[in-house]
Amino acid sequence: MKVMKFGGTSVGKPERMHEVAKLITADPEKKIVVLSALSGTTNALVEIGQSAARFEREKAAEQISKLSSHYHSFIGQLLNTEKAREQALAIIREHFEFLSIILRISFSESLNKDILAQGELLSTKLFSVYLEEQGIPHVLLPALEFMRIDETDEPQLDLIRTRLTELLARYPENKLFITQGYICRNAKGEVDNLKRGGSDYTASLVAAAIQATVCEIWTDIDGMHNNDPRIVKKTLPVEQLSFDEAAELAYFGAKILHPTCIWPTQQQNVPVKLLNTMQPSATGTVIQKSTSTKGVKAIAAKDGIIAINIKSSRMLLAYGFLRKIFEVFEKYKTPIDMVTTSEVAVSVTIDNGIHLPQILKELEPFGTTEVETDQTIVSIVGNEIVETRDVLNKIFEALSQVPVRMVSYGGSKHNVSVLIPSSFKNLTLQKLNVKLFGLE
Repeated sequence: MKVMKFGGTSVGKPERMHEVAKLITADPEKKIVVLSALSGTTNALVEIGQSAARFEREKAAEQISKLSSHYHSFIGQLLNTEKAREQALAIIREHFEFLSIILRISFSESLNKDILAQGELLSTKLFSVYLEEQGIPHVLLPALEFMRIDETDEPQLDLIRTRLTELLARYPENKLFITQGYICRNAKGEVDNLKRGGSDYTASLVAAAIQATVCEIWTDIDGMHNNDPRIVKKTLPVEQLSFDEAAELAYFGAKILHPTCIWPTQQQNVPVKLLNTMQPSATGTVIQKSTSTKGVKAIAAKDGIIAINIKSSRMLLAYGFLRKIFEVFEKYKTPIDMVTTSEVAVSVTIDNGIHLPQILKELEPFGTTEVETDQTIVSIVGNEIVETRDVLNKIFEALSQVPVRMVSYGGSKHNVSVLIPSSFKNLTLQKLNVKLFGLE
């Protein structure tokens, strides 16, 4: 059994949904298909929730009406028969009645999670109606019946495996299952979600739970590219990556894959394929346990980075100093991306400044702090690149015109990262593209 995940752009238009139906029925292998919300829907639901939270009920009502009109137009082009359209209209009516009800009750964070869940529920139900109209046998599996996270928002893989296995066992003759990405239930049993990009995570967790033959992530790009095609003119798709390489690239900014997607599939050694819905014949990228080639594979950039420098000639060499600093970040659940140390200072980077004032306050006893915002981490990733001749020389030759703030080298055999001002990001990616890949 394999898993196929389709993102918002892959199902965002009726004709795209038609193509998805062809892709999932192109081979006889048993499969679970994970769908995101239609492109633009989650953003619209976020805005509706924000308006409701601010008690701007008239504005929220207008936003709901606009989104409802989009779905009415969508099913008009998606479906051909009157029966199917009536089924789809009933689905739309049900979900938009719920959205209208929120305008008359007290807003809460748990209610907001319910609002955000409507996108995936709508896309899968409407897709199910289309499959039924086309005479394609399938089962709609509600993700809320098996996808669970614990008190720390971590997925409960063992519970997911048990519940999903039980659900699949009810349909021994069926070969096609449709389910929602992104949404889940939390430890309290409330509707929750796996955060942004969570449909990738859903697919990966499902693939790990059933020990799938492969986890296919279908997007609108033909695999992971060796650089950012929005910034660099000439880029190439990377045909093969190891799990470690892909994890580094996803974490440090490669947009095609959610960072959390790698871990579950890596644990169960399930290969991941990144494929293009618009060009199904393209090779794409295969991510698996090992890769046969060494050297630089790709470059990724992560924006919105904040650098914090803590200077303390008195305490830096004291036993437990670094531990106490890291405990401050742990207290506020703020992950650290990069770390460098010198004789009198330690510098760290974070990508979430929501608790920055509290963190800086608690760091005061340890020394003076300096903060730099609008920074970017650029990561050069490849198999054992720290052991590949001349890679470091080429990197720094390419960066001769760039003010490098920090360097991370040696912590991983697969990654060299540099921190630079975001204003130098485009220049950095272009120069590295020339020096490392010979592409201008």
